[in-house]
Amino acid sequence: MMKRNVVLFLGLASALFLSVPSHAQGNHGASSSANHGPNGMGATHANNGSNGNGGKDSIDAGKKTPDQLLSQNTKLSDNLSKLLPTGVTAQQACNGFKNLGQCVAAIHVSHNLGLDFNALKCDMTGKADTPTATCPTNTSSKKLSLGQAIDILKPGTDSKSESETAMKQARQEIKGSSSGS
Repeated sequence: MMKRNVVLFLGLASALFLSVPSHAQGNHGASSSANHGPNGMGATHANNGSNGNGGKDSIDAGKKTPDQLLSQNTKLSDNLSKLLPTGVTAQQACNGFKNLGQCVAAIHVSHNLGLDFNALKCDMTGKADTPTATCPTNTSSKKLSLGQAIDILKPGTDSKSESETAMKQARQEIKGSSSGS
C-alpha cells in the first residue's frame, strides 16, 4: 500500500513538473527576464519586482538601445543630464550599457554616492563616458555588476542597498518620464 502511494505521488509530481514548462512558454517575456532580471536591469545585486505584463513596459523596452530610447524620450534625457558631469549627455553616458535601466541606475548611484560616473561606467561597461575620455587605470578588466562596482569605488558602502535604491529610482524616473514624453 505504501509503495503504491509513493508511485502515485511520484506520478503526480512528474505530471505537474512536465506541465509547468509548456504553460510558462506562453509568457514571451519570461526568457528575457531570466537573462536580464525582471525589469531588464541587467545583473546587479538587486533585481526586484516585476511588471507582470510579459515585459511590455520593461525599462529596457525591447531591442532598442539606450541611446535610441533617450533620443525618443527627451524628458528623461534632460532629467539625467542634470545628474551627470558637465558636458556629458545622457546618450553619451548610456552608450555601452546593456539597457536603459542599468544606465539610469548607474547615473543615480553616481549622483547618490558622489562617485565619478566615468569610473563607475568603465567598471560596468569597459567604456568611458565620452568619446574623448579614457577609463581610469584602476578600472576593472571585467565588466562588473552595479553592486560590484560600488564595492570597488566606495568600499564599506552597503552596495546591495544602494543598488536597490538606484534601481527603484531608475524605474520611477523611466516610468514618470515616459508618460509625459
